[in-house]
Amino acid sequence: MNESIKLMMAHSSVRRFKDESIPDEDLQKILEAAGAASSWKNFQSYSIIVVRSEEKKRALCELTPQPAIIQADTILLFVGDHNRASKAAELHSATFDAKGTENLLISSVDAALAGQNAMLAAESLGYGGVFIGMIRHSALAVAEIFNLPDYTYPVFCIALGVPNQNFPVKPRLALDTFVFQEEYKEQTVDTIEAHDAIQTEYAGARQTELWSERLVNQFKETEQPETKAVLEKNKLL
Repeated sequence: MNESIKLMMAHSSVRRFKDESIPDEDLQKILEAAGAASSWKNFQSYSIIVVRSEEKKRALCELTPQPAIIQADTILLFVGDHNRASKAAELHSATFDAKGTENLLISSVDAALAGQNAMLAAESLGYGGVFIGMIRHSALAVAEIFNLPDYTYPVFCIALGVPNQNFPVKPRLALDTFVFQEEYKEQTVDTIEAHDAIQTEYAGARQTELWSERLVNQFKETEQPETKAVLEKNKLL
């Protein structure tokens, strides 16, 4: 196992940070690594907003009450971005319509790939962080705070800093439950029960609900409206 794979296998979300800054030169390396991620047709259909001011971090935390947002030295807000594509249309006097599922997948996947690169780069430099997707539940307000124009939308943010915790790596699903040869192999509830047991052993007294119960709670509710609202407002749906 080489050093790159060791780094990936050692990933654990960090939600508590020391009161220490990430030097500008290290942050620059993290952002350059993000920008080197794979991208659909090299469109790079995302943007990253670097948030370091207490004012903006507190405003974001009020919308998404996650202590990591306040504690972190830096928040990287990843934005799905077809606004630059609209400028290309303007340059060539062409019609432009970014609406549709395919274009949302393009920008969301591009942002996710860049985000993973950023996280791995940060961890390679000794920092830690956590992905926060719940900002989408306040997507309209997030868009307003960060002045997001037409054809853009918030996807997730990453809270980054010097770790002040060291949790063991969470168990993952066994490979044979999600890696299939040649065709999809549908699982039974036995797969869910087996992973429940593994997660329960890992969490111990910290567990408040089964892994499967968290899945149920996520998918039993109707879709939260904010993401759809910001996509409609910014001409992407």
